[in-house]
Amino acid sequence: MYCLQWLIPVLLIPKPVNPALLHTHVMFMVLYLIGFFLERKPCTICSLVFLAAVFLICYSGVGNCLLWSSNCDTVRCENG
Repeated sequence: MYCLQWLIPVLLIPKPVNPALLHTHVMFMVLYLIGFFLERKPCTICSLVFLAAVFLICYSGVGNCLLWSSNCDTVRCENG
């Protein structure tokens, strides 16, 4: 589980408030994760724990996901 010390901080990086920077943030996250998985080759258990954490964060609420945004400003929200 040593490899999780490099993956858990990725979950703690906040998304930018400015929507113009969101694309840059997503590209950074995707490239970091691809580079990490190619260079470090984490164990299967670490990979599954990280992917489960990302899945739970992304589907726990609106706007929580690391890799995409569901802004109510750019698209129509059902509640508003």
